[in-house]
Amino acid sequence: MLSFFREYKFFGIFLFFLSAIIVTIMYNVLTPKKVLPIYQPTMVNFEMVDSTLQYQSKYHKIADFSLINQNGDTVTQKNYEDKIYVADFFFTTCQTICPIMTDHMAQIQKATLSDEEIMLLSYSVTPEIDDVDQLKRYAIEKGVIDKKWNLVTGDKKQIYELARKSYLAVKTDGNGDQYDMIHTENFMLIDKKRQIRGYYDGTQPDDIEKLLEDIKVLKNEG
Repeated sequence: MLSFFREYKFFGIFLFFLSAIIVTIMYNVLTPKKVLPIYQPTMVNFEMVDSTLQYQSKYHKIADFSLINQNGDTVTQKNYEDKIYVADFFFTTCQTICPIMTDHMAQIQKATLSDEEIMLLSYSVTPEIDDVDQLKRYAIEKGVIDKKWNLVTGDKKQIYELARKSYLAVKTDGNGDQYDMIHTENFMLIDKKRQIRGYYDGTQPDDIEKLLEDIKVLKNEG
């Protein structure tokens, strides 16, 4: 009996490894690959969506823009071409959720610092206050790395339309001029095709971890 086992020992080892390989292949084939949703206006809380888009169910993308960053440089979609990026809306004098959101954006910056495929973009909702000098002071205070993260200001109407018609990310209450915005805690994950692939609560550590995991999923989509 012992001689029988000795004779077929290597054959048995071969079968064991072959079986393991087959099981692994079958698991990978049968396990569905995680894919992030592509958000359309009809999928988002209507309070965040401009009335002209509330029934749009496909083809939604982030519009072109031209704004000024913390260094006085013009920033456009060209700067984010072939990039995955995280966007949010904030203002530098906010004392409630903005400091938490900015700290979490800095955490994302640190986690993706060596990955040139990932960038960050923060829009000021009070551009009349957040001029270039103010943004630069804020950027230095918060540890913003220029090549990774743009804080942008500019024409209020353009920022308003980006928030309401592109990112579907802020509310309006009409408590001032027609372009008043009430920003939310949302972080938006944008893919290389300018599509919204995720919304996250920028004040919640668990959501930041999920966002970082979803960035990996998005990169794996190729």
